[in-house]
Formats: sequence, C-alpha cells, structure tokens
Amino acid sequence: MLEVKSGGIETTVQDYPGRVGLLDQGIFPAGPMDDLAFRMANLLVGNDPGAAGLEVTAGGAEFAFTDNRVVAVCGADMQPRINGEPIELWRSYEVKAGDTLTLGWLNGPGFRSYVAVSGGIDVPVVLGSRATYAPGEIGGYEGRALKEGDQLPLGNTGNATPGRRVKPSLVPAYTSEWVVEAVRGAQADPDYFTTEDMEFFFSHAWTLDRNSNRTGYRLDIHQWQWARKTGGVAGGHPSNILDNGYPVGAVNVAGDQPIILTVDGPTLGGFVCCAVVAMGAMWKLGQMVPGWDKIRFKEVDIAQAAELVQQMNQLISEESLEGV
Repeated sequence: MLEVKSGGIETTVQDYPGRVGLLDQGIFPAGPMDDLAFRMANLLVGNDPGAAGLEVTAGGAEFAFTDNRVVAVCGADMQPRINGEPIELWRSYEVKAGDTLTLGWLNGPGFRSYVAVSGGIDVPVVLGSRATYAPGEIGGYEGRALKEGDQLPLGNTGNATPGRRVKPSLVPAYTSEWVVEAVRGAQADPDYFTTEDMEFFFSHAWTLDRNSNRTGYRLDIHQWQWARKTGGVAGGHPSNILDNGYPVGAVNVAGDQPIILTVDGPTLGGFVCCAVVAMGAMWKLGQMVPGWDKIRFKEVDIAQAAELVQQMNQLISEESLEGV
C-alpha cells in the first residue's frame, strides 16, 4: 500500500498509453503528459513501461510506504527526498515499510515528475485503463486527483530492481524554449489558412498561456489572415467548420487563439485544426510551464513523425539503463 500524505498541486494515477480506442465515445486517452519520463521510471523499477504510476504536477507531494518496494522519480526536478535525504532523478532506490518519499517544488525547467513504484499502482481498470480521466471522473483513484489520506493499492513487486539509472547521455534536456515537431492538420492552407498564416505558425515563438492544463494548451492570440471570409454554414467566423473529430495533439484554432488539445482534450468540435503535434514529441508538452515557456513548431511529414515514435520506443529499453 502507498499512503498519500500530501497530493501537492495535482497528483494523479496514470498509465500508458491510457484509454485508447474511445475517441468515438467522447473520451480522450488520458495517461501521462510526458510518457517518456513516465515509461523510463517504470523501466527503472522493473515494471512494464506502461504500468500505472503517479504524475506529480508542479510539486508538493508526499507518500509513505507500508512495505518494501523499489521507487524511481523521473521528469522535472522537484528535489525528491527519501526520509529527508536527497535522491537522484532517473535512478531507482529501495524503500522499506515506514519510509517516506517527498517531492518539493520545481527547481529549474520542467513541470511534471513521475513516480514509479515496483508492482505498479493497482487501482481498478476502467474501460481498459487505470489512467485518471478527470473530465469524466473515471479511472485512477476515484476518478480524481489524490489527496491526503488516500490509500493506493500496489501490485506484486515482480522484477523489482534498485540501484539502476538512465544513462546520463540519454536523460532528456529540459528548457524554457521548446522546439516541437508537428505535421500540417486537416484544415491548413490553402483552403482555410493562407500560406502566410502557416509560415507564421511554424516560425513564431508561441508563449504557453497560464490558463493551460491537461485538457488544452492555450497559445498567443494572433490575427490570422484566413483563406476565406466566413465559416459558411458552420458559422460566421472563418475558424468555424461543421463538427468533426479531433486527434490527440491537434492545434485547434478557435477564433484567433490556437489551443493544443492534450491528453484529456475534447474529441470533436467545430473549429479548424491547422496542425497536429507528432506523437513522438508529445512528451515535451508535459514539461512546459504555463505562463512562462515558449514553443516553436517544427514542420515534419508523416514519415518523419513515425520515425520519432520509433526512436522513442527504442529508447524505452534495458539498454538505456546502467548500474550505479
């Protein structure tokens, strides 16, 4: 059992790849915002990379163990400590009954930390996943963020492995100025946006708005030129279209504001999508700080986007780890 002493700003149970195959039912997949750090943490403790773990946003979380486990923390530096003693990120440690793990506050770039515990968080599977889907209040622990006093069941420890770390050369570098790979969306130029609009989109340093969360990442308001004057039967504004499905990672332009639809986003609507973040680059979104970080989109084609996914999946491997 894992006891929650403090849930911090927002801590949820997630698994990877989340609740897939339900977009037509109105459910985005949920799962970790940064699946790279999440899967690496699981790998370090001997879990399946997709096993349920914890996503800690911004910090302030504390947990107590009731039996012997192996734990790893990956992602943003929240100055993690076991029994008050600092520990390294991207490394697995043995803990015993009565030990506590504390995550403080952000120390440097990045926004989310991921805690993996050997055996995984053994909450019930709902619609094929243990991930917390907050908009629908399903999955995870009672469909919500964790709070003091919650008792999280843990699975069998299996191949628990302390004393390992991700090879330093493979630890991702976090920044406040991100380059995010994206492909052109279903409603780009020349039918909806102008060539100049799309050139601006892929060259501008967008600021992530402070009102951003797991549902959507709001970017700067921009006066687009638009390739048409109205949305026709769909509405008066040229950003309006008849409702259609939204892919995960779509850059949805509602009026003058682009919004990246993240892992808890809406599955359909009546606004254009000028681009889609490549799946292999989605992890970067999870480490962006709202109200502070900047994003530049780098255009890639479908083949290059597929290659990014392949490269990241290859990274989630025992060959990426070493003993310490």
